[in-house]
Amino acid sequence: MDALIPDVPAVNRSPDLLAIRKNLIGLTREEIAAELVLAGEKEKTAKMRSKQLFHWLYYQGASDFDQMTTISKEMRKRLPETFTADRPEITSLQESTDGTRKWLVKYHDGQEVESVHIPEEDRGALCVSSQVGCTLTCSFCHTGTMKLVRNLTAGEIIAQMMVARDTLGEWPSPKGERMISNIVMMGMGEPLLNYDNVAKALKIIMDGEGISLSKRRITLSTSGVVPKIHQCGEELGVNLAISLHAVTDDVRDILVPINKRYPIKELLQACKDYPSSNNARRITFEYVMLAGINDSPADAKELVRLLKDIPAKVNLIPFNPWPGANYQCSSNNAIHRFAKIVNDAGYSSPVRVPRGRDIMAACGQLKSESKKIRASERNSLQSAQG
Repeated sequence: MDALIPDVPAVNRSPDLLAIRKNLIGLTREEIAAELVLAGEKEKTAKMRSKQLFHWLYYQGASDFDQMTTISKEMRKRLPETFTADRPEITSLQESTDGTRKWLVKYHDGQEVESVHIPEEDRGALCVSSQVGCTLTCSFCHTGTMKLVRNLTAGEIIAQMMVARDTLGEWPSPKGERMISNIVMMGMGEPLLNYDNVAKALKIIMDGEGISLSKRRITLSTSGVVPKIHQCGEELGVNLAISLHAVTDDVRDILVPINKRYPIKELLQACKDYPSSNNARRITFEYVMLAGINDSPADAKELVRLLKDIPAKVNLIPFNPWPGANYQCSSNNAIHRFAKIVNDAGYSSPVRVPRGRDIMAACGQLKSESKKIRASERNSLQSAQG
């Protein structure tokens, strides 16, 4: 069902002003200081002001400079002339019968992405998108039917979390229990094909003086962009999830076409070499259950063989249908038979309970209506807008 969109404060949403002013969301302290200097602030005071702004933006969640009471009134009046702390527009906010929420947010250029909050009793995970659309065309995934429109900026990635926390009223950043206790980079797009922006966003989210979410509470999911996996472990140290979904190259070539470039053997070697993995922080292998495709006992046994020497657990995901899908979900008997084989081999293999299916918010169901605009169309739109 549709939920009411909360009245979130915004700073001058005029498109003309937004095109001129710099949005501070997505900037580090150093970048904020540099922007202040460009705006005429002295370097010494800019450094101090940047720390204050960082606190108000990412710890307090302020979207209006007037809320930033530790900054002088004079500066609070000047900041909106050059800067904004604006959020993207919430196009729609839906709530499932199981409590799952799905946001469709629109950015300054009209492009849209979806993000999803999956609540538990005393915690919750926010599924965040990294791209508008996707280039990987995984055949079982609804997002894969979209063409890649563009990468999201660091600010646009962080803004998804900020919008969710606005809705849930979770500002300032809680010290204890949180309704958004975890982030999973499992929304629209392939995070490692937008690595620089994703890494910058996650570093800001992990900063102890801001949103302050531990790297142990962040999971990045990849379909297998092998060259970036080691870099991700070295620089971010977040939990790694691999969208595996098949145990042979011929099947995975169809389900996850990037396998043609980075086959299973190379992908698993990258997992063995992942810097942050150990028995306490196992790599998660995601495996969508597709009837008659990858759900046989032989597939389960081969999966066990492939995972040897990797600190791993397996998430078995019942296929979530979407319009036009060519697959069916495995039967309950097939899923639990598969899970037993993997469990008996010593690997945890929980069967994920589908959440948010009634609002198309479950795994593999996310998609927006955004499309790539040709340069000629974009120029025409800009001319029409003045």
